[in-house]
Amino acid sequence: MGPLEGVRVVEMAGMGPVPHAAMLLGDLGADVVRVERPGVLLRRPAGRQPPRSRALVEIDAGTEAGRADVLQLIGRADVLLEGFRPGVMERMRLGPDACAAANPRLVYARMTGWGQDGPLARTAGHDINYIGLTGVLDAIGRDGAPPTVPLNLVGDYGGGSLYLLLGVLAALIERGRSGVGQVVDAAIVDGTSSLAAAIWGLHGAGAWRAERGTNRLDSGAPFYDVYASSDGGHMAVGALEPRFYAALLRGLGLDAADLPEQGDRAGWPRLRETFAAVFATRTRAEWTQVFAGTDACVTPVLSFAEAPDHPQLAHRRSLVEVGGVHQPAPAPRFSRTPSEDPTLPAPGPTAVAAVLAAWTD
Repeated sequence: MGPLEGVRVVEMAGMGPVPHAAMLLGDLGADVVRVERPGVLLRRPAGRQPPRSRALVEIDAGTEAGRADVLQLIGRADVLLEGFRPGVMERMRLGPDACAAANPRLVYARMTGWGQDGPLARTAGHDINYIGLTGVLDAIGRDGAPPTVPLNLVGDYGGGSLYLLLGVLAALIERGRSGVGQVVDAAIVDGTSSLAAAIWGLHGAGAWRAERGTNRLDSGAPFYDVYASSDGGHMAVGALEPRFYAALLRGLGLDAADLPEQGDRAGWPRLRETFAAVFATRTRAEWTQVFAGTDACVTPVLSFAEAPDHPQLAHRRSLVEVGGVHQPAPAPRFSRTPSEDPTLPAPGPTAVAAVLAAWTD
C-alpha cells in the first residue's frame, strides 16, 4: 500500500543519502530492491538491523553474470538509485547509456556530494565538507564559538536524499508526458544551498549578520534558544512573534515593563540572563506543565529514549516499532493511499529470479 505502489526501484547499496532515499520510497509503497555485494548480509554487525522497506539481493556487479543480473533488474525498473563517485558505475558498464539501452524509461538517479562535474567531482568528502563549502556550516553555532556540526541532517539527508527524491518524483511525472526517462544529478552542495534559500535571501538583503549566533534564528535572540532547568534538563523557546513572546513572559512570571523591548538587540544579553535565571528555578517537568496548552512556543527538549512517549508523537504514531526498536513512521501521510508500517526484509538475500518473476508485467 501507499501512493507509490507499482513503482519499481533498484538501489545500488551504499551509505548516507541513497539508503535513506530508498527507505522513503519503500515506506511510500514503492517496490525497492537493494543490490548488495555477496556476503555483506552475513557480515552485518550483531544487533544492527538491515535496511527496512525493501528486499535485499546479493550480486557481484563486477562480473559479467552479475552485470547481466543488474541489467535485468534495471530493464524492469522505473528508478535506479546510486551514490558512488562519478565514473564508478561507468567502470562497471552500468552507466546511464548502458542502462538507457536496457530501459529507455528508466529514471537514473545519481547522488554525490560535489556533483557529477567540476574540480572536486571525483574528490572524497563527507557531509561536514559539503555543508562547510556552501556557507551553511559557518552560519550554525553560538556567538564566539566554532561552527556547530548539525549531525548529518543538513547535508546528507536535507540537501541530499530529499533533493534526490524531489528529482526522482519530478522525472517520473515528466516521463508520464514524454515516455522517456532521464538522469537526475543530485549533489549535496546544490541541495544544501537550495535548502538555505531563505537565509541567502536575508543575507542578500543585509538582514543576516555574518557573525554566527547573533541572528534571530541561530541562538542570537534570547527568545529563540534553549535554557537549562534546575534538574539539568532543557526547554526549547521559540517565542518569535510578539503575542507568543507575551505568553512566554507570562509563563516566566515576568513583566515586560521591567525588561528591554523584544526587538532591542542591545538589551538581548540582559534578557538572556533573566530568562536563564528564571528557567533555572524549576525542573523541566514543572516548566512543561507551566507552558502546557499555551502559545508561548516553549517545549521540553526530549531525548531519543523519551520522544516516543510524548503524547503528541504517541497520538500521531510518529515513531513505530520495527523489529523491536523505535523508528520513524512513514511520512508524509495520505488520505486515500496510506502507507503501511515498515517491515524488515527477510533474514537472508532474496533470489534475483524471484524479484524478476514478481516484476514481470
